[in-house]
Amino acid sequence: MNVHRRLAATGGALLALALATAGCTSSDDDAATAAASSSAAAKSSAEAAAAKPIEWQDCSSQIDPIIAGRPGADRDLAFQCGTTTVPVSYADPTGGTLQLFLVKATLAGQANRIGSLVVNPGGPGQSATDAAIQSALTLPTDVLGRFDVVGVDPRGVGLSDPAVECISDQQKDELFAADPRATDAASLATAFGRVDAVADACATKYKDALGAFDTVDTARDMDLVRQSLGDEQLTFLGYSYGTTLGSTYAELFPDRVRAMVLDGAVDPDAGLQQSAEAQAQAFEAAFDAFAANCLTLVSGCPLGFDPRLFVTDLLTQTAAAPVPSSRPGEIRQATPGLVLEAVRSALYQPSAWPQLTQSLAAARNGDAAGLLTLADSYTGRNDDGSYTNVVDANVAITCADTDEEFTQQQVSALVTDWGTRYPLFGADAALGLYTCSAWDAPRTPLPDRDAAGSAPILVIGTQGDPVTPVVGAADMAADLTSGVLLTWQGAGHTAYPKTECVTAAVDAYLIDLVVPQDGLTCPA
Repeated sequence: MNVHRRLAATGGALLALALATAGCTSSDDDAATAAASSSAAAKSSAEAAAAKPIEWQDCSSQIDPIIAGRPGADRDLAFQCGTTTVPVSYADPTGGTLQLFLVKATLAGQANRIGSLVVNPGGPGQSATDAAIQSALTLPTDVLGRFDVVGVDPRGVGLSDPAVECISDQQKDELFAADPRATDAASLATAFGRVDAVADACATKYKDALGAFDTVDTARDMDLVRQSLGDEQLTFLGYSYGTTLGSTYAELFPDRVRAMVLDGAVDPDAGLQQSAEAQAQAFEAAFDAFAANCLTLVSGCPLGFDPRLFVTDLLTQTAAAPVPSSRPGEIRQATPGLVLEAVRSALYQPSAWPQLTQSLAAARNGDAAGLLTLADSYTGRNDDGSYTNVVDANVAITCADTDEEFTQQQVSALVTDWGTRYPLFGADAALGLYTCSAWDAPRTPLPDRDAAGSAPILVIGTQGDPVTPVVGAADMAADLTSGVLLTWQGAGHTAYPKTECVTAAVDAYLIDLVVPQDGLTCPA
């Protein structure tokens, strides 16, 4: 099983603990029972779903200690946490419900408030409430002066209830530690068996209710939240998978879009195989950029004259003898799977390249602490060995959104082919195609999305994005009737608000609805 998108959550585990301690979340609901009972009500209903009030509580005292010391923490911010309910089945809006968890951040001194800026960080499976907190620290104050920033953990995600949890910590440790480059028949049979075991566990726990965690219904949830927030139209900022959610919302409710920024667009025209191969190729290119950067260091590259060879040798070394860690209490050792998770994690942003360089060099010298830290930040593993539910939610949502399937024979052939053409990331990308083939749950495939009738939608792509290759943004903008494309010639995953050119264009669009010229290119 391969989860290709960014999994880490910034402070999610701490936020969950703090809020649960403060009594802001429930902890005794049986997630499987709650979802299954409501999903069973599949009969059609003429009654439309009604938006429910949001029950807000001030939670600044819980969040302030979490953000202390971070850049932007000196801003005069107030945080509120809230819950609201939505139907599990929109075919039967009066049936069972799910509880969504929200965080709203407000900067003191707002003037001429426009409304709410709803943010989603992608994944799928990342916590949007964490994203709202982080956005309050990093978004331009011009934007914060006009909008409250609101994050809603989607159905099945984070602090929303029930959150999908059906993959054990032990299974996750095994999945991430396994050598994804192993292409022999025995290794592949073991890999397929792990995926089958995960699918069986999730199907046993949730049964058909597992199909309720889909993007189409999450987009419907988002419209109820918009109404509950008191906004006539939606202003939305979505990253990565958040662009899939946003464009789905625009397709369902085109007249309700005020402004929508889709940054790091997931290609709506690519099937699972095309998308996985494009991402493997993009990660290989990102690694080459990382290696080239290392070779320019004045002090010399700690990985030698060929960083790719260095990593290949380290993978061979850890396959034969996993590398221990000096981290106190750590009993794991770095295997090829964890080495590649660490590399993938750092390739998301060039700012992490120095950390990756030092961690790889340290591992070659016998200490894998740095690599395990990078890998854990990617997979959502906590210091105590537990995991967030980001992996569970990622797989559940991804598989609910597609009806594509691949046989083990097809996947095995691609593992061999891609493993040769994309030596670091190809085999893993191919193996990931089997994940949804084993998934036993109802599917709600994503709709074609042209969002005819919508206000202009700003789509952003980054030339050196390893996660959502820039062609996806071009395709998204072309598909959307009102799509406007902005390209950043930079590197890393997503662009706003990293550079002045992109930031100025997005700010003017969000605040004053000034749409940049279609095809605008911003320099690196």
